[in-house]
Amino acid sequence: MSWILLALAGIFEIGWAIGLKYTAGFTKPLPTALTAAAMVISVVLLGMAVKNLPMGTAYAVWTGIGTVGTVILGIILFAEPVTAMRLGCIVLIVTGIMGLKFAA
Repeated sequence: MSWILLALAGIFEIGWAIGLKYTAGFTKPLPTALTAAAMVISVVLLGMAVKNLPMGTAYAVWTGIGTVGTVILGIILFAEPVTAMRLGCIVLIVTGIMGLKFAA
């Protein structure tokens, strides 16, 4: 169950990271409120997950999920560049996340 909470926390981290772009510097109320809610939900879920998971592992996986998801959505939503180097780095991050999951 802790791994599911951690995965959900990572998904909400992606949500708030992408949401920052839509807040326009926190000048748009609805995107700002949704982004702030995603931030709180993400941290609360992370806090619940670390009750049963090692903190270092959970934090690394949480940020890894957020990083990979944000990069992928940046490519899809904001036409950020797709290069072999970027894709290779995403593969390395995913490999690290999987390694930490199996090592825990």
